[in-house]
Amino acid sequence: MSTRLRVTRIGHACQLIEFGALRVLTDPWFTQTATYYQGEPVASTVAALGRVDAVVISHEHYDHCDLDALVTGGFDLATPVIGPGTVATLARDKGFRDVRAIEAWEATTVGDLTVTAAPGKHGVHEVTFVLQSGERTVFFGGDSLRVPELDTIPDRFGPVDLAILPTNGLCVRPLNHQQVVMDTEEAAGLTAVLRPAMAIPHHYAFHSGRLGDRMLTRGDQDPRHYADAVARLAPGVAVRLVLPGVPVEVP
Repeated sequence: MSTRLRVTRIGHACQLIEFGALRVLTDPWFTQTATYYQGEPVASTVAALGRVDAVVISHEHYDHCDLDALVTGGFDLATPVIGPGTVATLARDKGFRDVRAIEAWEATTVGDLTVTAAPGKHGVHEVTFVLQSGERTVFFGGDSLRVPELDTIPDRFGPVDLAILPTNGLCVRPLNHQQVVMDTEEAAGLTAVLRPAMAIPHHYAFHSGRLGDRMLTRGDQDPRHYADAVARLAPGVAVRLVLPGVPVEVP
């Protein structure tokens, strides 16, 4: 019998992924600042999450690594926190007691869960993740650009059940509009390689505020552009556009 796989988007890149009874939180972000706006409701408080078996964090940017919110929200600091060395240092400083630093193609286990870091590329050091439990495999793309090494995932890990990919093509205006996140076409191209049973876009509603959107960042906030691109480049892959707080069962 297949392990139940369910995912609930909390907001932005923060997802609650459930492999049967095993629960994994990705890239936590529960608050906002003057230049970091969720752009959509946050579906849960930290306290309302319930038991979490592991936290995986792709990089140290605040909107993916809101450790202060976890600490002030009463999160269990004995929960394993898994990420690159930059994240591990921050987590230890915040008082987390089971911190696992892994870099590209390194792995660690939490119970029946295997977490393997995959390559990533962003404005700071980033990894992406392959999460496996039972016979289920999830690729979590954080907010990485598309890098060629990700095309090797099916050969390394076998069929992918769920791909969660960023799609807004975020650009930093003061850096000559440097792109730091994959856009819809790049995400759809990666989807065509991964061939997941289901693909879910994230990291698109974020914005920098009225002034920040004009001076700091620009990005595509419409996930339908990704769905359209997948229909062209990876026909047959099911794309789900998911509101925060809506659980999705992966076939």
